[in-house]
Amino acid sequence: MANDPISDISGVISGLVDTVSKLAQQQIELFTSGVTAVVKLVEPIGKTAIDLVGSAANTAGQLVQNVTSAIAPKK
Repeated sequence: MANDPISDISGVISGLVDTVSKLAQQQIELFTSGVTAVVKLVEPIGKTAIDLVGSAANTAGQLVQNVTSAIAPKK
């Protein structure tokens, strides 16, 4: 009977440690899910932005070629 209070305290501490570890694990999983969601969102936006810059550069190059060919004297 002398061990009952120690057993109760041990059970309480064990339950507390278990609860804290589960909370920490859930926080890590939540953070990981958030990072994954952000990456999945940013990746197509970044690709589209790069494609848009490339298209704008090509259009600007074609515009310069057309202007120079219109201005250049015909032989």
